[in-house]
Amino acid sequence: MKARPMLAHAVRFDRNNPDICPALTWKGQFTPAEHDPTVQSVSDHQYWCVFTQTCIGPDNGLVEPYACSKKNRTCRRDAIRRSH
Repeated sequence: MKARPMLAHAVRFDRNNPDICPALTWKGQFTPAEHDPTVQSVSDHQYWCVFTQTCIGPDNGLVEPYACSKKNRTCRRDAIRRSH
């Protein structure tokens, strides 16, 4: 089996992706603090789906920005349909 190359951190955790699922949630959304680059964040990579309330989506896939931006995920399509 051929190993897949690792995604760059900036790609994997890019929350500015226009295709991101509206059901993706992360702790930083609920922390009312300005970003301070001198302080290490403890909430940048704690993601969950609003439908499952876990880090695993309804399709049993990992919940994080890159994975939740894939247009072929059925749960993403369902979440977009529900949000309109």
